[in-house]
Amino acid sequence: SFPSVVVFPARAMLRLAASRLARRAAPFAGAAARPVLAPLARGMADDASLLKTALYDFHLEMGAKMVPFAGHSMPIQYADSIMEATKHCRSAASLFDVSHMLGSSIRGKDAVAFTESLVVGDIKALKNGTGTLSLVTNEHGGIIDDTVVTKVTDEDIYIVLNGACSAKDQAHINAHLAEAKAKGMDVEFIVHSDRSLLAFQGPKAVDVLQPLCPGLDLDKLYFGMFTEATVDGKPVWLTRTGYTGEDGFEISLLKTDTVALAKKLLENPAARLCGLGARDSLRLEAGLCLYGNDLNDSIGPIEAGLTWTIGKSRRDACDFVGGDVIKKQLADGVDRRRVGLKVGKGAPARGGSKILDVDGAEVGEVTSGGFSPVLGENIAMGYVKKSLAKAGTELQVETRGRKSTAVTAKMPFVTCHYHRPSA
Repeated sequence: SFPSVVVFPARAMLRLAASRLARRAAPFAGAAARPVLAPLARGMADDASLLKTALYDFHLEMGAKMVPFAGHSMPIQYADSIMEATKHCRSAASLFDVSHMLGSSIRGKDAVAFTESLVVGDIKALKNGTGTLSLVTNEHGGIIDDTVVTKVTDEDIYIVLNGACSAKDQAHINAHLAEAKAKGMDVEFIVHSDRSLLAFQGPKAVDVLQPLCPGLDLDKLYFGMFTEATVDGKPVWLTRTGYTGEDGFEISLLKTDTVALAKKLLENPAARLCGLGARDSLRLEAGLCLYGNDLNDSIGPIEAGLTWTIGKSRRDACDFVGGDVIKKQLADGVDRRRVGLKVGKGAPARGGSKILDVDGAEVGEVTSGGFSPVLGENIAMGYVKKSLAKAGTELQVETRGRKSTAVTAKMPFVTCHYHRPSA
């Protein structure tokens, strides 16, 4: 019946989101961190050994349920359900604390060249004040992290890395930085530990933000663009981007200014705080990858359906870490591909669920799955044999020994709304 469709997923989604976040962080945690991760799978948080963002006390005041994630105590949910929070972001404006992410910069005369030695994108071709999704790769062509790279200027590259990958990303970058400096390159890697990062997402986010930005016309700040701005009297780095499929912004600002700006944004009745649980549902509906689930260091860009991130001007040389492997894959193809899945009734598919063909043979694995609050159905993504990746292919998904029908589907599952110039 209709009530069971609503109530069951709302309860299950919190458990699914918490366990999914725990799985994401687990591969990057050492033995000392595992006792911290364990409570997340049970939906409880032990804050004693966790880092706290500038908004931590404010989250508690606002009734947030806190969980350990990426070494931080982070809000997974507030008073509203994950379903309600997901729908709110699709219709109004939602404010996310994403300060667990690693905001950093690569600066110096050789900043572009050094960045291009690490990522697959054509950073040189970016106009100042624009950015792109890119991938940090390892020697085997696997993905160390996915990241948004912004060319502020030719000598200033702003990079936001995943919080759960912070330690390994910094080790990787610093190792290559030492080599670059030994060759005489003028380059520095800077971690912005004095700053917070907020994501303000949804169709009404621009209407809430614009009155706080005197002298800045947000209509001319298109998707992927960056600017230094003043918001409610506070200096910020403002990027039109996000992880929800909706129009929105990421706001980097000093930790000392964070609480005041968050409260100011939330004075508007269209704006509401949103936790990591709904953020996960939103990104899945938008077909966006979650590192540690859908991407890892044994999956390459072509398998992941992210060939487009490899700059066309770079495909001949592939002069980045792991480029020789990726160049061969570009020429010869790969055996598996990431696909979207519409899953039949029953429990939502979970990461690790088997993907079967119609005869019951195992052909892949689900990497992310859940109930879509907006579509009202189960959705997932995963990897299957390339021959089965075409949209409309009938498959099955096995979760906890129970099989459900599934069909491959194009992603995103919902229509995305990025602010781009009119044609």
